[in-house]
Amino acid sequence: MIDRLMRAALIGAVLLLATAREASAKIVRIEIVSRQTAFGGRRFGAVGQYEKIIGRAYGEVDPADRRNALIQDILLAPKNARGMVEYVATFTLLRPLDPTKGNGVLLHDMVNRGSKLMLPTFDRTCAMGEATCDLEDAGDGFLFRQGYTVLWSGWQGDVAEIVGATDRNVRETVRVPVVRNADGSPVTGPVVVRWSDLPRGTQTLALSQAGYYSVGAVALGAYLPATLETRAARLETHASETTTGDVRGVTPVVGEQDWVWGDCSRTPFPGTPDSTKICLRRGFDPALLYQLVYIAKDPLMLLLGFAAIRDVGSFFRYEAKDAAGTPNPIAGTIRAVIATGQSQSGNTQRTFIHYGFNEDDSGTRGRIVWDGSNPHIAARQNPVNLRFARPGGAAGLYDPGSDAVIWWEHRADTARHRIAAGMLDRCRATNSCPKIFETLGSAEFWGLRASPDFVGTDARADIPLPSNVRRYYFPSTTHGGGNGAFTRAPAKSRAVCALPDNPAPEADHERALLVALTAWVTRGVEPPPSRYPRLADRTLTSPEDVAARFPRIPNAPTPEGMITPFLDYDFGPRFEPNDMKGALDSIPPRIRRVLPSRVPQIDRDGNELAGVKSPLVANPLGTYTGWNRTASGFAAGQPCGFSGGFIPFAETRTERIASGDPRPSLEERYGSHDAYVRRVRETANRLVRGRLLLAEDAERIVANAEKSDVLRGRVAPSTATEKVR
Repeated sequence: MIDRLMRAALIGAVLLLATAREASAKIVRIEIVSRQTAFGGRRFGAVGQYEKIIGRAYGEVDPADRRNALIQDILLAPKNARGMVEYVATFTLLRPLDPTKGNGVLLHDMVNRGSKLMLPTFDRTCAMGEATCDLEDAGDGFLFRQGYTVLWSGWQGDVAEIVGATDRNVRETVRVPVVRNADGSPVTGPVVVRWSDLPRGTQTLALSQAGYYSVGAVALGAYLPATLETRAARLETHASETTTGDVRGVTPVVGEQDWVWGDCSRTPFPGTPDSTKICLRRGFDPALLYQLVYIAKDPLMLLLGFAAIRDVGSFFRYEAKDAAGTPNPIAGTIRAVIATGQSQSGNTQRTFIHYGFNEDDSGTRGRIVWDGSNPHIAARQNPVNLRFARPGGAAGLYDPGSDAVIWWEHRADTARHRIAAGMLDRCRATNSCPKIFETLGSAEFWGLRASPDFVGTDARADIPLPSNVRRYYFPSTTHGGGNGAFTRAPAKSRAVCALPDNPAPEADHERALLVALTAWVTRGVEPPPSRYPRLADRTLTSPEDVAARFPRIPNAPTPEGMITPFLDYDFGPRFEPNDMKGALDSIPPRIRRVLPSRVPQIDRDGNELAGVKSPLVANPLGTYTGWNRTASGFAAGQPCGFSGGFIPFAETRTERIASGDPRPSLEERYGSHDAYVRRVRETANRLVRGRLLLAEDAERIVANAEKSDVLRGRVAPSTATEKVR
């Protein structure tokens, strides 16, 4: 009897342990913070109304599991009583109020620095500037008329939650642990931060204002110094820098007599001690760049956020309830998952797949998390798995991101002397690769180093795409695309850039491609063939060739020097380059060499040749560029971020000749307003037939061309021909 009881107790203990282990493969608990009818009860066609659910997911991972072993410093993380590493992620769900009316597809949108950017990517009223869209207005309702369920969840651990956030401005975040040494002492390491173009009279600078930390509208948490002794850090000024890392006029700012860790905004130098700010006795010179290298402490385990993406996505796809019995609010309604995201969050998708996170950790061989993935305007990987990682960056000097393997197919990195690898290696080994649509435009070549994704680090040959990857290139577009306006006078939203904004759109094609990706994932319908520039057909070439070919337009910049160079960095011996993992000992990194880059070839007007041409680019009103020139400030004359630009054509032949513009005028190209609209209609119809534009969007685009003032009131002269381009 006693033996039977002991055996029963032992079996119970084993089952309890197995249950705990199995629970570790899932979200332990979800907490629903609020749920309500979305969009004020607005109905979306046959799908009807939507519900919005906001909550938190409490998860834990097993550090001994092979699928978590890649996480930097996971063995140094604090563990709970079950030996698990914990996190808490926020999430927001939008689901059809009547699930039977939905299409059964969950769009797991990767947030960008905590912000939800899906609507500007897929909604025409948001992307075209007709509305300022957030979760409260839904734009034209495209996603919801299609019946998608939408999930946003936090993954970036250095994004702070907004105190007192409302449903309207909530950020998606994840709480991850700080890494400590085994003896409990702080982990330390070097960090570099940089400031430039400072307002005159500035005497105090916050770490959160520097470089990466101030990218976009979200201030990110900065790593704090291990000590406030200035001799443990190096502050210096730079009079000038080139994009290839040639720094001139380097002047050290020496010791506590010149600068301190402190705040001088209310009291004179040395002010009040502050580990988040520095203060300069004589104030900061707006003409100089300031670079601070210091020893930081307490790195965050930021790659744990990728486990949160995996686990949250897997939970909502597969599970009926959490371990505590709380129901999954979309259980049984999802048959496929597609990940979306742009820019930083597009890079996040690429890295997520590369690291093997698309296999969940339920059992020996996990289930697939995403069936499809659309990394949009993403050309690099996200440097999230480094000690003192700073996810995202902006492709600036010293920013990691292009240092890992950044092509899909398995291939040797000959220029950097590395073993062969590809971003699909891990998911191929576990049969967990998604179907992938890679979409990007011109600015990703000029500003974000897209070249090696296409032609590798030696730029000698096209890298073939795997069978599960399609690539669609949007020629002559800015980062994320413009508003699609048929105008010769677009706005100039960035005063620091020399050229006005590039209006060439991308969102119209993204909508059609989402429908195509959904059909490929859910029904096996073959998508449109890839369309992108290649070396083989000479639609990819050198930046120097494009600069030489570019038309010499009076008073307009040329693309000469507008490429963000592809730099081969040396981050030190503990950096694992193909996986972009480890510790960075050489900060800032040594630049070994400038690697070759290729960019799309252009026509006589300066517009790019290959790819999915929008009706606006196919029937141009000027030259649409993926580059722009910085007009003022520390980086004057250099690339203006990843902004594109626009240079209008003359309206008439007389105006063109008077100005010396070598490009044919609108009158010479199209002859009349009606002829121009007819050309736009023909282009739009071809794109619809190719499944690269939806019929509803084609109708709108043609209507906008009809309403435009392009050659309005002009009758085609006898010398005009529609064939002139």
